Amino acid sequence: MTDRWTALETEGELLTRRQMIAYGRRFARAGRGAWYSLAIEVVWQFLVQSTRFRVRGARHLPRDGGVVVASNHLSYADPATLTAFCLAAGRVPRYLAKASLWKLPAVGSVMRSGRHIPVYRGAATASEAYRDAVAAVRAGECVAIFPEATFSNDPDGWPMRGKTGVARIALETGAPVIPVANWGTHHLLPATAWLPRGLPRKTVDLVAGPPVDLSDLYGRQLTREVLEEATARIMAAVTDLLGTLRGERPPVAA
Repeated sequence: MTDRWTALETEGELLTRRQMIAYGRRFARAGRGAWYSLAIEVVWQFLVQSTRFRVRGARHLPRDGGVVVASNHLSYADPATLTAFCLAAGRVPRYLAKASLWKLPAVGSVMRSGRHIPVYRGAATASEAYRDAVAAVRAGECVAIFPEATFSNDPDGWPMRGKTGVARIALETGAPVIPVANWGTHHLLPATAWLPRGLPRKTVDLVAGPPVDLSDLYGRQLTREVLEEATARIMAAVTDLLGTLRGERPPVAA
C-alpha cells in the first residue's frame, strides 16, 4: 500500500466515491479468468455507486502462498465485498460453493473461470468433500470461506457456531487462517430481500486480523475434538474483530 492507503486503513476513514474508484484500480488481476473478471468489474461498479467502504488490516493477508480467509456471513453481498477486500490486498479469492452451481449456464462460467472450488456434499467422508479446497491451498491459492455456511440468524448479527470444514482445510495444509469481519452488507442486501437497497449509500466495514494461532493443533490427528477446537478459535477471532469494529462486546459463547 502507499502511505495514503496505509493512513486510510490506520485511521479507519470512509472511502469517498473517488477513493472507491482508486481502490478498485488496485485490484489484483492476474489469474482471475475472463468471466470472473467481468463479474468483478460489473459488481464493483455497483458497489462504487451504492456503498462507502472502510477497510482495515489488509496487511495481515499474505501476498503469496496458500492462505485461508474466514469471514462472518450476513448477506448475499458478502462475497462481493470480501472479494474486493482480498483483491485490493493483492490476492484473488477462490470460494467454496455447492457443486451443483457448476451446472448453471452463466453461474457455472463464472465459477470455472474463477477457479472456484466445488464442495461435494454427498461425499462419503468430510475429507473427500473438501479435497479440492485442500489441493487449492497447497497450490498456493487464497481460499475464502464463510465457516457458518449460511447467514447468521442471531438477531444482533453476531456470528454463529462455525462448521469444521475451515479447520480441516487449515490443519491439513498448515496454511495461515486470516479472520475477517464484514459488517454493513445486511443493510445493502438483507437476507430476506430480492433486490439490493443502494440508496442512500450504505457503509460497509471490513477488517482483517492476524493469523489465528493453531500451532499446537498442526500435525495432530483430525479428531472431532481437534476440529471443533480449531473452529472455535477461528470463529472467536472473527467475532472479536466484529466486536471491535462495532464498538460492542460480543455475547459470551454458550
